Amino acid sequence: MGITHPHVHQINVSDGGVPKLPVPEARITVQGVAGDRQRSVQYHGGVDRAVCLYSLEAIGTLQAEGHAVAPGSCGENLTLAGLKWARLKPGDRLRIGTDVRLAVMSYTAPCKHNARWFVDGDFMRISQKKHPGWSRLYARVLAEGVVRPGDEVMVEEGDGAGP
Repeated sequence: MGITHPHVHQINVSDGGVPKLPVPEARITVQGVAGDRQRSVQYHGGVDRAVCLYSLEAIGTLQAEGHAVAPGSCGENLTLAGLKWARLKPGDRLRIGTDVRLAVMSYTAPCKHNARWFVDGDFMRISQKKHPGWSRLYARVLAEGVVRPGDEVMVEEGDGAGP
């Protein structure tokens, strides 16, 4: 039987750009995921955008709609499974594994570099403004540590006022 509790499905990094590719583990620091780099630091990265998160279930639904997305292809560092994704919001905090703590800071604006994965290039399909609940999320690192696939994820809901 598979893992049923909310957990890390995949950890993804790249030397800039998408897709980000899976790694067996990664150190999460206040600066981001070790071994990962962003193509444009104007729009990605920094302490309030240190880690990009996305939902395995959202990816599965997008695939069922005919989009060629896969874990890591939209640029997320952590593909998470088993969460009520549409309910996550800025201000929520996540505990990942034994050490890592994240604060959800913002919804992630869709990037034109993701157009290749979407039917008719419609990368706005993952826009929070156009399709609430389908956006990736940016998080700030509150506590550093190493994450691995299978690590449990626990949500501590915030009041929406920020971390």
